[in-house]
Amino acid sequence: MVFMISFVSTVFCGHLGKTELAAVALSISTYGSGNLKRVGVILQRGVLILLLACFPCWAILINTEPILLAVKQSPEVASIAQLYVKIFMPSLPAAFMYQLQGRYLQNQGIIWPQVVTGVIANILNAIINYIFLYCLDLGVAGSAAANAISQYLLAVILFAYICCRGLHKATWGGWTLDCLQEWGPFVRLAIPSMLMLCLEWWLFEIGGFLAGVISETELGAHSIVYELMALAYMFPLGFAAAASVRVGNALGAGNIEQAKLSSKVPIICAYVPLFLSPSIISICIFFRDILQRVADVMIILGLLHLADAVAGVAGGVLRGAGKQLIGALCNLVGYYFIGFPIGVSLMFAANMGIVGKTRPLIKQKETEIDENICIWQNFLQHRSNPGSGMSRII
Repeated sequence: MVFMISFVSTVFCGHLGKTELAAVALSISTYGSGNLKRVGVILQRGVLILLLACFPCWAILINTEPILLAVKQSPEVASIAQLYVKIFMPSLPAAFMYQLQGRYLQNQGIIWPQVVTGVIANILNAIINYIFLYCLDLGVAGSAAANAISQYLLAVILFAYICCRGLHKATWGGWTLDCLQEWGPFVRLAIPSMLMLCLEWWLFEIGGFLAGVISETELGAHSIVYELMALAYMFPLGFAAAASVRVGNALGAGNIEQAKLSSKVPIICAYVPLFLSPSIISICIFFRDILQRVADVMIILGLLHLADAVAGVAGGVLRGAGKQLIGALCNLVGYYFIGFPIGVSLMFAANMGIVGKTRPLIKQKETEIDENICIWQNFLQHRSNPGSGMSRII
């Protein structure tokens, strides 16, 4: 539901992308240990840290146009992107707070409030987009404003839901000075968690820059492929979130066998939605040459999604175990030492465009799956048998 906010904006106006941050891993194992009030303290700590994180993000976003021009993008595209980002920037705290509230509920096993608020916000987002783009004819500025308003709607509606239903009572003991302590362990988990996601996102953004260097057709096709992959990834992402919560809670309670079971089930479940091929490009009206270019990538995209789904769930298991740094290193090696160099070579030297960029990612995902599963098995073996010596590897 959250992703659909961006996807609907894409359908109405096109893809420009956005920046996110995620960092609430400590509360998962804390909730599993039964120390409920400490979850509220960690939530307070997350609020403060994420609000401070807005400032470096704003510093980057406000320089969007110079950055795009520096990587040889079209001046017109760079100017429009800067306009979009400037209008969207004020909604960054709301986007962060919504993610924080979502993780706060997920680690307690509460999921439906996000679904309900997501449905409501998506309906309002579609209405706002229609009014701004077609009734008021605001163009790109209207799409950015609609996206920004929708981010605040998500955060406010979910906050109101939590308060009205009393979902916070078991874990919230009020603001305390304890939230100003232990920022080090929080950040040491948060930064690798962020890198696990951002290393993949950054690669696709770099791919967008490279596609823009080739032609506007390649850039448009890349944007559609990116949205389709993200949409298809929502299914395994749900299993990854469930795996992270269940594994974290089990380890927090000291139940190793339950952690093992909770790591196996979502990986198997990740294969189920793979038969839902992302063949929905007709939902948008794009130029024929862009559609044809997207069609060229779709078969490869299906194979990539097969590997991406399992790798995503395995990454969720690592996050639940507090091994975000290991996951980030796996992504770094797979994406930037295997997938990216081969992809760039096929893109330009072999003149294959975005088709060449997509192919090596399949091999990268296979490598990522193998690394994640092997590390997780070794970790569980070490937890079951502390004398095994696996601590040197982990």
